[in-house]
Amino acid sequence: MKLSTKIVAALLAFAMPAAPAFAQDGAMQLNGDVMAVKTTTDASGAEATELVAPTVIVPGDRLIFGTDYTNSGSEAVTDFVVTNPLPSAVALAPDADPELTVSVNGGNNWGVLGTLTVTAEDGSTRAAEHGDVTHVRWTLASVAPGETGRLEYPAIIR
Repeated sequence: MKLSTKIVAALLAFAMPAAPAFAQDGAMQLNGDVMAVKTTTDASGAEATELVAPTVIVPGDRLIFGTDYTNSGSEAVTDFVVTNPLPSAVALAPDADPELTVSVNGGNNWGVLGTLTVTAEDGSTRAAEHGDVTHVRWTLASVAPGETGRLEYPAIIR
């Protein structure tokens, strides 16, 4: 099943991070993007991996969701939180940073994936899995004036 350009556009819209509730005088600028991971093999059998703009994506394809940040203010910004919801069409990739702070219940509770559980319809609980992740979050302890950085997480098309 190929995903159309319209669906790719929807994924790009989800790449834009949710604005934090308090942006500390608006000093922080955020810009999100989504790139597809493309692996090619040359005539000698050597593989090369590159990030490309997603045009047509299919289940199993790998994407990298990224958020660039800049402190455009004149003072350091502390404890700045960036939260990105995962589009329903993707799952957090199994090789994502195991220390990444995530939610498996729509942003109501947070932790590292290995410490979270989900409740099944019958009321039983099980360990949360990568496919259960609904949001990822980073807390930047301090961002100096003029400082820039990039936050990323890998995902797989469901």
